[in-house]
Amino acid sequence: MTEETTSFGDKEIAQVSRRIDRPIVLVGLMGVGKSTVGRKLATLLNCDFVDADEEIEVAAQRSIPEIFADFGEAYFRDGERRVIARLLDAHSGVIATGGGAFVNDETRALILERGIGVWIDCDVDTLVERTSRKDNRPLLKQGDPKQILTRLLEERRPYYAQAQIRVMSEDGPHINTAIKILEAIDAWL
Repeated sequence: MTEETTSFGDKEIAQVSRRIDRPIVLVGLMGVGKSTVGRKLATLLNCDFVDADEEIEVAAQRSIPEIFADFGEAYFRDGERRVIARLLDAHSGVIATGGGAFVNDETRALILERGIGVWIDCDVDTLVERTSRKDNRPLLKQGDPKQILTRLLEERRPYYAQAQIRVMSEDGPHINTAIKILEAIDAWL
């Protein structure tokens, strides 16, 4: 890690790592960087990383867009809650969740009780740019992505705001967001 990135160095990372006693669960809209930041964060903490969406696909033996198309969002959210509960019990590292996971009352309660919920927030223009890189976002296929992301952020903000920690993700290296999360967890602990 370079000095330009942060003043939060290896010693501080090791100190906060020893104090973390439950999984760090990343929540927020699609495109904020939960998976990418989560991998960086897990590397910094020398712990496991798991992506809940990937685990859902393995459990269902189909892709998330296929689950949405074949069974609908309610079915998907129920499976998502069960997978996240299992991950919270099985993992002590970093868990990235899907954008809508934290909106579900039961899933949110599980995360807040058994994990450290970290809301990665981001401005809508950056989200539009990031989500345009992949064609695997079922909710964005229903109209104008900027309008959809703006609406989703407004609808989900009250839920995301219940996370123990909020960090802004900005355009730049994801390691910066990972360091901000560690600093925020250090202050919160």
